[in-house]
Amino acid sequence: MNSNKYIGIDLGGTKIMTAVADENGEIIDKVKLATESHLGQTRIKDNIFSSVYKVLANTNTKMENINKIGIGSPGPLNIERGIIYKSSNLPIKNMQIVKLLKKETGIDTYIQNDANAAALGEKKFGAGQEVDDLLYITISTGVGGGIIVNGNIYYGHTGNAGEIGHITVDPAGPKCGCGNYGCLESFSSGTAIKNMAKKAIKSKDETILKEMNKNNKLSAELVAKAAAKGDNKALAIFSEAGYYLGIGMASLVNIFNPELIILGGGVMKAKEYFLDKAKEEFKKRALDVSADIVKITEAKLKDEIGVKGAIAVA
Repeated sequence: MNSNKYIGIDLGGTKIMTAVADENGEIIDKVKLATESHLGQTRIKDNIFSSVYKVLANTNTKMENINKIGIGSPGPLNIERGIIYKSSNLPIKNMQIVKLLKKETGIDTYIQNDANAAALGEKKFGAGQEVDDLLYITISTGVGGGIIVNGNIYYGHTGNAGEIGHITVDPAGPKCGCGNYGCLESFSSGTAIKNMAKKAIKSKDETILKEMNKNNKLSAELVAKAAAKGDNKALAIFSEAGYYLGIGMASLVNIFNPELIILGGGVMKAKEYFLDKAKEEFKKRALDVSADIVKITEAKLKDEIGVKGAIAVA
């Protein structure tokens, strides 16, 4: 049996991206299906199966030519047992997806938290190929991450290490979705940027955000558009997000002493408005012995990081 291909499945709240890749991790073809999470857990499972069959058909690949299947999924998970316990973005409870997918396909299947999968993807195929100790931070709707130590994912005792978005950077800060106050996620995520813009719009401050938000389409992307027009309030919002990102990175570097920090996620499209501030604050706070050797760079895999991460898991 010539099993020289891999399948990666990036399971998200709104879409499932599934790809077939060769032994070098190069994507041969990929398909995107709606998750249809509003239709429940069984429909999600069926759509995962459908995405596998569709990408096999598109690539004229037989099931017996697939070596392994990897899944990147929101958590929390039981990685060893292949269970998605639950997710804030998916109506899933105790889905034994690894067992179900192996039964359906006959292929050995593995699962990782999506942030860990992305970190592994950058290590195997992206910006982290030359290093063994790195931190991957995704700045998107929330802030997440993955930790690679000696070339392997660091899981912690119960498999829940890497919740980078929930380190406290200001105990007097706003309440986070996790229930804590002042988490990195509550300052530097896309959601946090949007929330800061909401306050600006309601304030007496001058900002073109008030005009730009007439259709109530406020988002971090809209704030970036205002920043591009030179709006001082929008620029200040991104500067604050960068300030706290720098504090968070300094704490992480002081603990883990990585060689590389890789920054990914949709908010990085606006990096010119906050990354310099983040690096400046990082340099002020990180210990020289660690800060002097670490490089901060952007994720290389861009929009393919989810599915490439799942391929790396496989």
